[in-house]
Amino acid sequence: MSTSHNDLIEALEGADMLEIDGLHAWQFSLDNELLAQVSAGSAGADSNDQTVLTIECIDGREQRKWQFSLTTVMAARFDSQSDSWHLADGEQQHRIRCFDAISGSNDEAEADASNDA
Repeated sequence: MSTSHNDLIEALEGADMLEIDGLHAWQFSLDNELLAQVSAGSAGADSNDQTVLTIECIDGREQRKWQFSLTTVMAARFDSQSDSWHLADGEQQHRIRCFDAISGSNDEAEADASNDA
């Protein structure tokens, strides 16, 4: 999926599942209240250091959890070759891919029903 999103937050808002460092994670959350405060200009001075993105997944029997600050998420850069966002969290580097849900269509069933009438 090539992105047309301006930043990772925008990509996350439209995603239903993520891949982080090669692991699929459907359990993730954005702090929408913090994002609304930043957008409205009413965020506190420490808002850039607050956690805005939390990701959880199961790796075998181990539960893994990542938390990223607003500053880290806003500094993420998209790499079109790998179709992923690159985040630098301290000395650690992470790669995040955003996926939209795949939904089925019932158009065939509706077309068959109208042909029977």
